[in-house]
Amino acid sequence: MIRSAASLLALAVLGAAASAKHFTLTSTDVHQGKTIPAANVFNGMGCTGQNVSPALSWSDAPAGTKSFAITVYDPDAPTGSGWWHWVVYNIPATTMSLPAGAGDASGKNLPAGAVQGNTDFGAPGYGGPCPPPGSKVHHYQFTLYALKVEKLDLPASATAAYVSFNLHANMLAKAELTALYKR
Repeated sequence: MIRSAASLLALAVLGAAASAKHFTLTSTDVHQGKTIPAANVFNGMGCTGQNVSPALSWSDAPAGTKSFAITVYDPDAPTGSGWWHWVVYNIPATTMSLPAGAGDASGKNLPAGAVQGNTDFGAPGYGGPCPPPGSKVHHYQFTLYALKVEKLDLPASATAAYVSFNLHANMLAKAELTALYKR
Protein backbone atom coordinates (compact mmCIF):
# COMPACT_ATOMS: atom_id res chain seq x y z
CA MET A 1 0.00 0.00 0.00
CA ILE A 2 2.86 2.45 0.73
CA ARG A 3 4.35 1.64 -2.64
CA SER A 4 1.03 2.33 -4.27
CA ALA A 5 0.67 5.70 -2.50
CA ALA A 6 4.25 6.63 -3.48
CA SER A 7 3.53 5.67 -7.07
CA LEU A 8 0.39 7.81 -7.08
CA LEU A 9 2.31 10.74 -5.63
CA ALA A 10 5.04 10.37 -8.27
CA LEU A 11 2.43 10.31 -11.03
CA ALA A 12 0.74 13.40 -9.62
CA VAL A 13 4.05 15.28 -9.51
CA LEU A 14 4.93 14.22 -13.07
CA GLY A 15 1.48 15.20 -14.28
CA ALA A 16 1.73 18.63 -12.66
CA ALA A 17 5.17 19.18 -14.19
CA ALA A 18 3.93 18.13 -17.62
CA SER A 19 1.04 20.57 -17.45
CA ALA A 20 3.10 23.46 -16.05
CA LYS A 21 3.29 26.52 -18.27
CA HIS A 22 6.64 27.64 -19.62
CA PHE A 23 7.85 31.24 -19.54
CA THR A 24 8.24 32.03 -23.23
CA LEU A 25 9.68 34.85 -25.35
CA THR A 26 8.58 35.16 -29.00
CA SER A 27 8.85 37.65 -31.83
CA THR A 28 7.12 38.23 -35.14
CA ASP A 29 10.35 39.78 -36.46
CA VAL A 30 13.24 37.59 -35.27
CA HIS A 31 13.01 33.84 -34.92
CA GLN A 32 14.89 31.14 -33.03
CA GLY A 33 17.88 29.95 -35.08
CA LYS A 34 17.02 32.16 -38.09
CA THR A 35 18.81 35.12 -39.67
CA ILE A 36 17.92 38.55 -38.30
CA PRO A 37 16.24 40.66 -41.02
CA ALA A 38 17.72 43.92 -42.36
CA ALA A 39 15.10 45.98 -40.52
CA ASN A 40 16.71 44.91 -37.22
CA VAL A 41 20.38 45.24 -38.32
CA PHE A 42 22.50 48.22 -37.19
CA ASN A 43 22.84 51.23 -39.46
CA GLY A 44 26.47 52.33 -39.17
CA MET A 45 29.99 50.91 -38.86
CA GLY A 46 29.62 49.60 -42.42
CA CYS A 47 26.21 47.97 -41.83
CA THR A 48 23.16 49.28 -43.68
CA GLY A 49 20.18 48.01 -41.71
CA GLN A 50 17.31 50.07 -40.35
CA ASN A 51 18.29 49.51 -36.68
CA VAL A 52 14.71 48.96 -35.49
CA SER A 53 14.31 46.81 -32.38
CA PRO A 54 12.10 43.80 -33.11
CA ALA A 55 8.60 43.32 -31.73
CA LEU A 56 8.76 41.01 -28.71
CA SER A 57 6.04 39.31 -26.68
CA TRP A 58 6.00 36.90 -23.77
CA SER A 59 3.69 34.70 -21.78
CA ASP A 60 3.44 32.56 -18.66
CA ALA A 61 5.61 34.62 -16.34
CA PRO A 62 6.16 32.94 -12.98
CA ALA A 63 4.07 33.86 -9.95
CA GLY A 64 5.59 36.73 -8.04
CA THR A 65 6.90 38.58 -11.10
CA LYS A 66 7.06 42.29 -10.27
CA SER A 67 8.87 43.57 -13.38
CA PHE A 68 10.65 42.45 -16.54
CA ALA A 69 13.92 43.23 -18.27
CA ILE A 70 15.26 42.46 -21.74
CA THR A 71 18.82 42.19 -22.96
CA VAL A 72 20.28 41.46 -26.36
CA TYR A 73 23.81 40.09 -26.20
CA ASP A 74 26.30 38.77 -28.79
CA PRO A 75 28.72 36.32 -27.15
CA ASP A 76 30.61 35.94 -30.45
CA ALA A 77 31.79 39.56 -30.72
CA PRO A 78 35.59 39.72 -30.97
CA THR A 79 36.03 41.70 -27.75
CA GLY A 80 36.88 39.01 -25.22
CA SER A 81 33.65 39.85 -23.38
CA GLY A 82 30.91 39.81 -26.03
CA TRP A 83 28.77 42.80 -27.01
CA TRP A 84 25.62 44.23 -25.39
CA HIS A 85 23.16 45.41 -28.05
CA TRP A 86 20.18 46.36 -25.88
CA VAL A 87 19.40 46.61 -22.18
CA VAL A 88 15.89 47.49 -20.93
CA TYR A 89 14.72 47.12 -17.33
CA ASN A 90 11.93 48.25 -15.00
CA ILE A 91 9.34 47.06 -17.52
CA PRO A 92 6.07 46.87 -15.55
CA ALA A 93 4.79 43.38 -14.71
CA THR A 94 1.54 44.18 -16.54
CA THR A 95 3.43 44.49 -19.85
CA MET A 96 3.42 41.39 -22.06
CA SER A 97 4.94 42.82 -25.25
CA LEU A 98 7.02 45.57 -26.78
CA PRO A 99 6.29 46.87 -30.28
CA ALA A 100 8.86 47.06 -33.06
CA GLY A 101 10.87 50.22 -32.51
CA ALA A 102 10.51 50.21 -28.72
CA GLY A 103 14.31 50.42 -28.54
CA ASP A 104 14.41 53.88 -30.07
CA ALA A 105 16.97 55.91 -28.09
CA SER A 106 14.23 58.36 -27.03
CA GLY A 107 12.41 55.59 -25.14
CA LYS A 108 9.06 57.00 -26.35
CA ASN A 109 7.76 53.55 -27.35
CA LEU A 110 8.55 51.91 -24.00
CA PRO A 111 6.02 51.51 -21.18
CA ALA A 112 6.06 54.21 -18.50
CA GLY A 113 8.86 53.59 -16.02
CA ALA A 114 10.97 51.38 -18.30
CA VAL A 115 14.64 52.35 -18.54
CA GLN A 116 17.14 51.65 -21.32
CA GLY A 117 20.66 51.06 -20.07
CA ASN A 118 23.89 51.77 -21.86
CA THR A 119 24.95 49.34 -24.58
CA ASP A 120 28.41 48.67 -25.93
CA PHE A 121 27.66 51.24 -28.63
CA GLY A 122 28.15 53.76 -25.80
CA ALA A 123 24.57 54.91 -25.28
CA PRO A 124 21.09 53.65 -24.37
CA GLY A 125 18.79 52.28 -27.06
CA TYR A 126 18.73 49.29 -29.37
CA GLY A 127 21.77 48.72 -31.57
CA GLY A 128 21.29 45.91 -34.06
CA PRO A 129 23.78 43.31 -35.28
CA CYS A 130 26.87 44.50 -37.12
CA PRO A 131 29.63 41.90 -36.82
CA PRO A 132 32.98 42.48 -38.52
CA PRO A 133 33.11 41.61 -42.23
CA GLY A 134 34.26 38.05 -42.83
CA SER A 135 33.53 36.83 -39.31
CA LYS A 136 31.60 33.66 -38.59
CA VAL A 137 27.88 33.66 -37.86
CA HIS A 138 27.10 35.50 -34.63
CA HIS A 139 24.44 34.43 -32.12
CA TYR A 140 22.21 37.21 -30.77
CA GLN A 141 20.68 36.20 -27.46
CA PHE A 142 17.40 37.97 -26.73
CA THR A 143 16.79 37.30 -23.03
CA LEU A 144 13.70 38.21 -21.06
CA TYR A 145 14.01 38.25 -17.27
CA ALA A 146 11.09 37.96 -14.84
CA LEU A 147 12.20 39.83 -11.73
CA LYS A 148 11.16 39.67 -8.09
CA VAL A 149 11.48 43.45 -7.67
CA GLU A 150 9.37 46.26 -9.16
CA LYS A 151 12.37 48.42 -9.86
CA LEU A 152 16.12 48.18 -10.18
CA ASP A 153 17.49 51.39 -8.72
CA LEU A 154 20.59 51.82 -10.86
CA PRO A 155 22.55 54.91 -11.88
CA ALA A 156 22.00 56.20 -15.44
CA SER A 157 25.70 55.53 -16.09
CA ALA A 158 25.42 51.80 -15.22
CA THR A 159 27.17 49.54 -17.68
CA ALA A 160 25.32 46.66 -19.31
CA ALA A 161 27.39 44.21 -17.24
CA TYR A 162 26.36 45.99 -14.02
CA VAL A 163 22.70 45.87 -15.05
CA SER A 164 23.10 42.18 -15.94
CA PHE A 165 24.59 41.48 -12.50
CA ASN A 166 21.49 43.03 -10.90
CA LEU A 167 19.16 41.13 -13.24
CA HIS A 168 20.69 37.81 -12.21
CA ALA A 169 20.53 38.76 -8.53
CA ASN A 170 16.77 39.47 -8.81
CA MET A 171 15.70 36.90 -11.38
CA LEU A 172 12.76 34.53 -10.88
CA ALA A 173 13.04 33.06 -14.40
CA LYS A 174 14.33 33.85 -17.86
CA ALA A 175 13.23 33.06 -21.40
CA GLU A 176 15.55 33.18 -24.39
CA LEU A 177 15.40 33.45 -28.14
CA THR A 178 18.64 33.24 -30.13
CA ALA A 179 18.76 34.58 -33.68
CA LEU A 180 21.70 34.72 -36.10
CA TYR A 181 23.47 37.24 -38.28
CA LYS A 182 26.54 37.30 -40.52
CA ARG A 183 27.66 40.14 -42.73
